[in-house]
Parts: sequence; structure tokens; C-alpha cells
Amino acid sequence: MPRPPLAPPRRVLVVRNDKIGDFMLAWPSLALLRAALPAGEIHALVPRYTRELAEACPWIDAVVEDPGPEAGGRALRGLAAELRRRRFDAALTLFSTTRIGIALAAARIPYRLAPATKIAQVFHNRRLRQRRSRSEKPEYAYNLDLARRLLADHGVAPPPDPRPPVWRLPAAETAGLDRRLRTAHGIAPEARIVVLHPGSGGSAANLAPAQYAELARRLQPAFPVHFLVTAGPGEEAGAEALARRLRGDGLAASALPPRAGLVDFARHLALAALFIGGSTGPLHIAGALDVPTAAFYPRRRSATPLRWQTLNSPGRRLAFTPPHGAPEEDMGRIDLAAAARAISAHFLR
Repeated sequence: MPRPPLAPPRRVLVVRNDKIGDFMLAWPSLALLRAALPAGEIHALVPRYTRELAEACPWIDAVVEDPGPEAGGRALRGLAAELRRRRFDAALTLFSTTRIGIALAAARIPYRLAPATKIAQVFHNRRLRQRRSRSEKPEYAYNLDLARRLLADHGVAPPPDPRPPVWRLPAAETAGLDRRLRTAHGIAPEARIVVLHPGSGGSAANLAPAQYAELARRLQPAFPVHFLVTAGPGEEAGAEALARRLRGDGLAASALPPRAGLVDFARHLALAALFIGGSTGPLHIAGALDVPTAAFYPRRRSATPLRWQTLNSPGRRLAFTPPHGAPEEDMGRIDLAAAARAISAHFLR
């Protein structure tokens, strides 16, 4: 016998406390909850390195910082006490861990929904079987399924799914930035900016720098372009080296210096005509901004282009993987000539 619906929640905690790209793929769910619960409060539990993005998200009212597993039991008890103090009616866990499951249960949040996976599910009193390991749909779609289940359990009709871009930067935040960037990097007024992001940030396999250089040489744009090479923390030297290599090949290129933070980095990505990179956080920031993307993925089932599809419009994304028969993570087997032709025809005409 189905349970009767609960009263609409006044305060919801959404948990997505893993990597940057994973958090960006939670934004459609946050937008859906905000549209469905206009009078409610939405809080997000995130790690320190995505806190700035959470604070910039227009659908999040407040942020709770996860101290992380290395902080130990005292910090976990402190987190549970803080969650209890905020008096949440519901918690939606998009990424489930035993540690956070314990904290949510200890905080006595009455409704706790999570994927029905791992031992962590025992700490949640509502579960949704998803079988994410099959990678049958995008990560953001799995997240949306959980958000819709929360709404259904509370008798709230789900609104239409959000449409791209899921992150609209206010014009005031980018006003004058294009001019300053072009002046600082010697970018011609008529040139369009193509971002190359050769780093991986410890995430999925990516092309080697030499492959990015070859890809850039093979592109055939119908207009002038300037390659802006970006990097994550600790990857700056590699970005500088690739920019020098591109200039040595006769291409207009420069490396973007480290930015003041992720939001400032996002503002620079928003200026790009195209983002080219691997399946990393910056790719998913670009997708959220609806910047056109050309992405390189391994062929491993848990890391496919479908599972980690970007949030931009369907006509604004391309994906490439190693061919069938090649090792799943052998990015050197990707046909760069074919990729360059596809990217040129799709985005650079």
C-alpha cells in the first residue's frame, strides 16, 4: 500500500560532496527543486573546494561545508550537530557515503532519500534503485530522478526540466572582461577564443599535451582563433608549455594565469567560442554555461560520454572516445584527424 504524501518540505538539504564536475551535474536538480518549492529553503552540503560554486548557484539559499573524511569523528559529530540545528525536513543525497549517511541519521532529519546502493543506504529511510553502474543515462538525469522522487513523496508536482544554460552569469559579472582578457593576452578583436584544457585534475583520462597540439594544428577554422590554454591547480607549467608549443607551430596561443577562484575561472570560460578538454570539472562548468564543447572520454562504462554528458544544448556538444577494440583508456588511439574535421565542421564554420 503506497504511503500517503508528506507535507511539502520547508527546508531541504541536498548532498553532493564529491568533485567539481559531479557538483555541476547536480545543478539541474537544484533548479528543479527551486522551481517546485519556491517558498522553501534549499541548502547544499559540499566540500570546501566546491563551496564557492555552491555559493554562486542561484538556487541554493545556504551552504554547509563538509569537513571531509580526513577530519575524523569529532568533525563528523560537529557536522551532525550543525545539521540538527538547521532543522531540515528532508535530505536528498545525490552521492551516498556511509560517513554522511551516519551524520544525516544522527541529525534526525525525518526524510532521508538516497540511491539504493552501497552499505550507506541503510542510514536513509527512503531509497531509489537506480543501478548507476550500468551508465544507461547521464549523471544529471539520475540526479533529476532522485529530485522528482523527493517531490512525489511530498505530494508536489514536478515542474518541467530546466533548459540550458543552467548557469546564467549576470552581465555585470562579465562586463569589460572580454576587453581586459584580449588586452592582457594580445588577442585580436576579430579572433574567437578556443579554450584548450589539457589537465585532468586527477579525474578521467585525457589527451596528452602533444595530442592537443596536433589537434589544434589540424583544426580548420573559417575565422581567426586564439587558443587559450587553461589549467587546474598544479598544472600551470603544462599549460604554459603547451601554449609555447602552439606558438612555435605558428598558432595564436597563450596560457591563462591562475584565477582568483572557480567563479572567476567560469567567467573566463563564458567568453569562449569553444571549449576542448577531457571529462573534468572545467568541461562541466563550460557545459553549464552552454559554451560549445568538444570532449574526450575514455570508453570505460563508468566514464562514457553518455554517463558524463555535459549540460549544454545537444547541438553544442561533441564527444570522442578510443575506438572499439582499443583499450578503454588508450586515449592515444583516438583519431585526431577525424576529430579535428568534426570539430571544425560543427563549431568553426
